[in-house]
Amino acid sequence: MKSMMHDNDVWGAYLLENGFTARGLAESILRRYTVRDFAADHPRGIYVVRTNGHVLTVRDGAYYDTWDSGDEVPLVYFERR
Repeated sequence: MKSMMHDNDVWGAYLLENGFTARGLAESILRRYTVRDFAADHPRGIYVVRTNGHVLTVRDGAYYDTWDSGDEVPLVYFERR
């Protein structure tokens, strides 16, 4: 792809090639919908969530990150089929 592996296009394509489906969350910007809210709304499944400049995982209603990103606003998520 001629890009760095941490570029959104690269890891996004990797997830799509490995059984994930992409979905947008543009409405989350209009109301203060957070990663914490997203995790609570998704009690089952595996998701990779992109915020502004960051990526984390949500699995079975819990979010996993190297820091507490619960107040971040999710923009796009990839759902494992």
